[in-house]
Amino acid sequence: MYDSVIIGSGPAGITAAIYMKRAGLNVVVIGKDDGALGKTNKVENYYGFENPISGNELLENGRKQAKRLGITIVEDEVVLIEIIDNGFQIKTVNSSFEAKTALLATGADRQIPNIKGMKEYEGKGVSYCAICDAFFYRNKKVAVLGSGNYAINEINTLLPVAASVTMITNGEKPIENRSSEIPIVEKKIREVRGDESKIQQIDFEDESNLNIDGLFIAVGVASSTALARKIGAMINGKNIVVNEKQQTNVPGLYAAGDCTGGILQISKATYEGMKAGLDIIQYIKKTK
Repeated sequence: MYDSVIIGSGPAGITAAIYMKRAGLNVVVIGKDDGALGKTNKVENYYGFENPISGNELLENGRKQAKRLGITIVEDEVVLIEIIDNGFQIKTVNSSFEAKTALLATGADRQIPNIKGMKEYEGKGVSYCAICDAFFYRNKKVAVLGSGNYAINEINTLLPVAASVTMITNGEKPIENRSSEIPIVEKKIREVRGDESKIQQIDFEDESNLNIDGLFIAVGVASSTALARKIGAMINGKNIVVNEKQQTNVPGLYAAGDCTGGILQISKATYEGMKAGLDIIQYIKKTK
């Protein structure tokens, strides 16, 4: 069992890992992609760089620094966090990890699709957490919006409960490693509709429609906010609520970086990563 699993290999996650590793903790970092920083062409407002540096270069330098210290960085996609007796179990597409603490640092949640009616039916049939809300859709027709491993994980949670589950990709190509029994609709969505109390129907751009009782959003990869919500962490809008030590309301669960809101800057991410790392060190010491 690890002392800490860090989900996210950007500035917040890597900074936290470095502090923990230097304190003798056994940590692993899991990262899927380079996030918003990886798409940044030039960074010229970060301390210590005389000349501009690309976001990719900055990320790679941080990861090389972590690896030099012996920190393991796993390239994989986290699809679920669960609370276990002595910590957390983190499930990825290819593996599973157990740790006494977990740090969410995968950046801001940018995966809410801009579809007419989506916002209006949040809490009225539109859900962002299958493990939280599956119970309410027993023997009902539901759909999952998404095309990747995260969507497949949500579908697998719903299948034993719902009367039917349909995968809607909104024009994207669905991932290949999926059950052939899952109906898939690859059409683009025009609108979600219903009455005043609940969602009832999805309208597609080709004028066809699908009657449903619930729609679960699982676009792209699972964000820090989505993962936190599944184990009862407090969320404010798209942001994870933390205290001054980066602790969530779930003991042993921390969050740092863009996922906590505020100014979306590298300096803020490294600062919060440092705070989280230092507090996790104290948390682990107290449990030994």
